Amino acid sequence: MMNYLLVALGSAIGGMGRHAIGLQFPFDPAVHDVALGTLAVNILGSFVAGLLVAWSLPGGFLQGQGGWQLFLIVGICGGFTTFSAFSLDTFALLQQGEPYAAMVNSLLSVGGALAAVTAGVAVGWATG
Repeated sequence: MMNYLLVALGSAIGGMGRHAIGLQFPFDPAVHDVALGTLAVNILGSFVAGLLVAWSLPGGFLQGQGGWQLFLIVGICGGFTTFSAFSLDTFALLQQGEPYAAMVNSLLSVGGALAAVTAGVAVGWATG
């Protein structure tokens, strides 16, 4: 139960951070071609997740600190951006010498998410 509480607390903190950055960089397609807030969150979250994972490896100061790893990586980084989890998974595939699997993961994740958003909007418009 404590692990769930650590993840929940971290997720709340990460979500508030994501919201704060979104307020600083609101996306207006008429002004920007890129959602700068989302882009910043995804890149920063992926960097921090990678840093924390490296610190969790043998010799790192988070090694064996399961509670802190859950709070920081799964909770804060996951609440800040799920893109960090996608990035870590894809990186792991590359590290394992699986470039084809990494490419498939990337294409399915991004393509699938865009298709799901499109379908959700269509269903929302049709039912709303």
